[in-house]
Amino acid sequence: MRNSISEQSFYIESEEEDDEQEKNLGKDENEEEGNESDFSNYSNENDDDNNRQQSKPNSLASAWPQSYRQSMDMFSNVPSPSLNFLGTPSLSRLGSSFLGSSLIRRHTPEILPSLQKPLIPSAEEEKAPHRRSSHGLLPPIHPRKSSMKKIPEPSKDAHGITMSRQSSYGQAVVNGMNVLCGVGILSTPYAMKEGGWSGLSILFIFGVLSFYTGILLRSCLDSQPGLETYPDIGQAAFGTPGRIFISIILYVELYFSCIEYIILEGDNLSAIFPNAHLSLGGFELDARHLFVLIATLAVLPTVWLRDLSVLSYISVGGVVASVLVVLCLYWAGLVDHVGFESKGTVLNLSTLPVAIGLYGFCYSGHAVFPNIYTSLADRSQFPAVLLTCFGMVTLLYGGTAVMGYLMFGDSADSQFTLNLPKGLIASKVAVWTTVVNPFTKYALTLSPVAMSLEELLPSKHAKSHVYPILIRTALAFSTLVVGLSIPFFGLVMALIGSLLTMLVTLILPCVCFLRILKGKTSRLQYVFLLS
Repeated sequence: MRNSISEQSFYIESEEEDDEQEKNLGKDENEEEGNESDFSNYSNENDDDNNRQQSKPNSLASAWPQSYRQSMDMFSNVPSPSLNFLGTPSLSRLGSSFLGSSLIRRHTPEILPSLQKPLIPSAEEEKAPHRRSSHGLLPPIHPRKSSMKKIPEPSKDAHGITMSRQSSYGQAVVNGMNVLCGVGILSTPYAMKEGGWSGLSILFIFGVLSFYTGILLRSCLDSQPGLETYPDIGQAAFGTPGRIFISIILYVELYFSCIEYIILEGDNLSAIFPNAHLSLGGFELDARHLFVLIATLAVLPTVWLRDLSVLSYISVGGVVASVLVVLCLYWAGLVDHVGFESKGTVLNLSTLPVAIGLYGFCYSGHAVFPNIYTSLADRSQFPAVLLTCFGMVTLLYGGTAVMGYLMFGDSADSQFTLNLPKGLIASKVAVWTTVVNPFTKYALTLSPVAMSLEELLPSKHAKSHVYPILIRTALAFSTLVVGLSIPFFGLVMALIGSLLTMLVTLILPCVCFLRILKGKTSRLQYVFLLS
């Protein structure tokens, strides 16, 4: 405790004087580190969050993909809108590149800083040994000790997107429903047509199973420190090959979702303007092909955006958009008296597999559930969050399926907006809501795929702005090509649901749980998961 008085005065000095004195203190670095150990309890209190972040195994911190956490946080957090599209609020940098160097994700860690401590130097300064040792000069009991406690604040990733690591129960429910409420709701009446009335039970069974596998993911995350994402779980279960395999499956699912958006735009816009066409030098484009091309060109600039915080904020309206479209369907049926003439069939065995794939697509949210769980302020609320999300979404999907099938019967199209009479106001609201909504989600859905590919760029191209633009442009136009090659919305959705979503939602959580927690499961649970 020698020189304690001068050490306390050293703490309250101005920043300039602090920097000057620390140049001399750096010579006695070892002696100061000894002083720091005298107050290790106090230092541990301040550095608890840093220690927790550093607890992640090195194998997880260095394995591909490193950008998964940030990209999925775009879906699992409701950020405040930010207009810093150039990536900085500083007026001196408003002339910087549209994309900027932080678009490259090669060296971006998955763990984001979530705490900001007052009166403590920045993260870069804390790396210096003399900075760390200066904290040890404070006595355990200090008049400012209460201000030195951790104050959780939202952190930002390199895109400038605010990432809340202290989500409340309500925020987590909204985030979960925003993930689950997607374009799949448009095809539930068509799924009823393909499976019959009895096939609706598949939707409820999938809801129960998806809730259970979400709980299994939580058990996997809690099995060892450092696990935060779905790929982390894959690596804990099967090593690096497991991490890469699960990551590829998740990215392919996101990629095909972008294809769904493109097909959706073409179908609905061509229904609004059926006579639209374009002729260029003998090359003819009908309404559907024309609007698919226009939709791709329209969303392309959003793919180039460096700061996606505005899109991430607006995309939360996806829940509102889904509810609005469903209300329009009910309005058309109950108020405008559309349909209710077909009784439908009880069971269609021949097309039941298509219905299974469509119902399975409705619960494609497990890729983001680990992020929602690790962002909760009170993680014990996670089962209640999942139960609320799946309960509300299942009722929404089931009600839409029943109402749409009662109205349209066996004439139901792959999107019920195509069946609504064009002259009704409710029909126009539903169609235009469906058209606008994908524009806010396309870039957010494609960005994780692009960021994972940008990690694979050679180090000599890590600072280039050209390659990220080329990668994102190529991905966008590839969704255009595939969308034109496979123009059937329901077929693509059934394919995603039966192959990718089933794998991510039902199969992989069970396999990883059995692998990670083998020997800790009961015999009944083991048999149930294997079945």
